[in-house]
Amino acid sequence: MPNDHLILTPHLDAPDDFYEALLDAHQGLSTEESHAFNARLVLVLANHIGSLAVLRKALEAARA
Repeated sequence: MPNDHLILTPHLDAPDDFYEALLDAHQGLSTEESHAFNARLVLVLANHIGSLAVLRKALEAARA
């Protein structure tokens, strides 16, 4: 049985470093390019997660 647990507590190794890297990745992008980048990033991370159950929980959490 796949793990369908969604972690909602802080879990990043270096959250500030990730945030900085995310901001850097958006440097020089137009608003449209930034939205497209975010969509591609979501798809890459969704593929990494792999579990539809976890992804559905993440979608629900993001809308809450």
